[in-house]
Amino acid sequence: MFKFGFSKGVSISRTSLAEIFTKGFSTQHGRKLEGKVALITGAASGIGKATATKFVNNGAKVVIADMQRQLGQDTAKELGSNAAFIACDVTKESDISNAVDFAISKFNQLDIMYNNAGVACNSPSSIVDLDLALFDRVMSINVRGVMAGIKHASRVMIPRRTGSILCTASVTGVIGGLSQHTYAVSKATVIGIVKTVASELRKYGIRVNCISPFAIPTPLVMEEMSRLYPGVDAQRLVEIVHNTGTLEGENCEAIDIANAALYLASEDAKYVNGHNLVVDGGFTSFKSLEFPAPDQVVC
Repeated sequence: MFKFGFSKGVSISRTSLAEIFTKGFSTQHGRKLEGKVALITGAASGIGKATATKFVNNGAKVVIADMQRQLGQDTAKELGSNAAFIACDVTKESDISNAVDFAISKFNQLDIMYNNAGVACNSPSSIVDLDLALFDRVMSINVRGVMAGIKHASRVMIPRRTGSILCTASVTGVIGGLSQHTYAVSKATVIGIVKTVASELRKYGIRVNCISPFAIPTPLVMEEMSRLYPGVDAQRLVEIVHNTGTLEGENCEAIDIANAALYLASEDAKYVNGHNLVVDGGFTSFKSLEFPAPDQVVC
């Protein structure tokens, strides 16, 4: 435990001591992002859309940045006057820079940058057959796009000396063997990016964190599953994804990641920095030896 010392002759009342220990421990209720402005890449569907919805419902104004123009415009319209859409290809730094500038011009500030845009990787599983051209493409989206997002969010957050930057990583970047090498490497890199950038931006009061979700049947995942299991009914594919989980009675859903993002973006997480919040029902926390039952072992 912490040891507290007080200078000789200094007194402190019981009331003041209580205030010191309780400050910051009260739980926020209601609209946790009131007055905040967020920019979310890849927000037209899936985790991004769920997070945009959660943020707007908690008082934030949200810029939806996505390559899917019609879907992005529909999402912004659905969320109302506190949401706006801008077309954004995260492989183009100018698009990301423009999205940040758009957030400033539209809503006057940028408090939260969520680098969520990403792409799956339909590549051979063997390192021997690694397609380096595909590797470069995935890294340009999942890694370079994240770095560009952090770069341009930082240029407007540093002068204000405040801000929260989030990134979507993955459980595939936490332990090996869960996906093709290219995708896993890209997500492991995101986790590393968060730690190294947090070490600098902390000096300006800017927090940088990431979220590592378990498998969720988002449009991106379902598209990948359809390639793996051609002709299989969509509901069956959802069941396959959910059956990989380990927490009995629960499935990982987009809203779970949106809730994690809300926590990290809000004052509830004001002292959480450089952290990878794993949302996986404990999947990456253990591995069972699967010993046979005693009555199944012949002496």
